[in-house]
Amino acid sequence: QVQLVESGGGSVQAGGSLRLACAISGATAYIDYRITWFRQAPEKEREGVAAFDSDGSTMYADSVKGRFTISKDNAKNTLHLQMDHLKPEDPAMYYCALDTRPARGVPYSDYVWRQAYEYQFWGQGTQVTVSS
Repeated sequence: QVQLVESGGGSVQAGGSLRLACAISGATAYIDYRITWFRQAPEKEREGVAAFDSDGSTMYADSVKGRFTISKDNAKNTLHLQMDHLKPEDPAMYYCALDTRPARGVPYSDYVWRQAYEYQFWGQGTQVTVSS
């Protein structure tokens, strides 16, 4: 059974940093996959912010490019999101999600990976708060 467990959220001042972790279990059968960090602020839609593909490629939303870095520790089967230069617009519940059949080479691929309906497994989320 696939489980995703997020940790590392907290409260930080604007300009500060946080490092989120997503521990992945029960997913070794999936060779081709995409794991993505999403976030959802109150009264807003869930949005994809950074994705990691099984071939090692990464994708970022424009709003976090240059500030957030996604990486995967294969030895620990853990996905990380290093968040630097946090802004007042970054606070949200952050989730990791797994897509076991990622669409590749499709039109609007930069749009597709950011859509929540593409993902089959989700963690419970970790809260990030940024104070100004």
